[in-house]
Amino acid sequence: MITRPLDLSSRLKPPPRGFESLFYVNGGLIVLFFVLFGSRFVLSPGLGVDFDVPVMPGALEGAIATDVVVAIKGADMAFVEGAKVNFAGLRQYLVERTQGRTGMRLLVQADAALTTRELMEVYDMARAAGFASVQIAAEPAP
Repeated sequence: MITRPLDLSSRLKPPPRGFESLFYVNGGLIVLFFVLFGSRFVLSPGLGVDFDVPVMPGALEGAIATDVVVAIKGADMAFVEGAKVNFAGLRQYLVERTQGRTGMRLLVQADAALTTRELMEVYDMARAAGFASVQIAAEPAP
């Protein structure tokens, strides 16, 4: 700022002293909030901590790109795009996703504790909705 011609610098208040530590406290609180609320359990609470995808040898060889991903935790509990739905809601979601499209593929991230009957129910829902193929997610064996 140019203050020489009118001697404005003599009329300005001096910058306040004693706020230097407040800057560091503010910065520390911001970092603390990011550490606490930036956790993957807070930002994406969709899946529980105990969600286990089955382990299978040769799991990566048959992997293909999919259009829709659904996570199934247990009987009548599914997670789609951050929302928790039951199987009736999952059926409606699958029908909405295939509206007017053909050849879509579905990836099912099923929990290892999911029964075959429940998995077949998801298969039936996907076929009825119009998905061309359904792929089950699995981790490669170590």
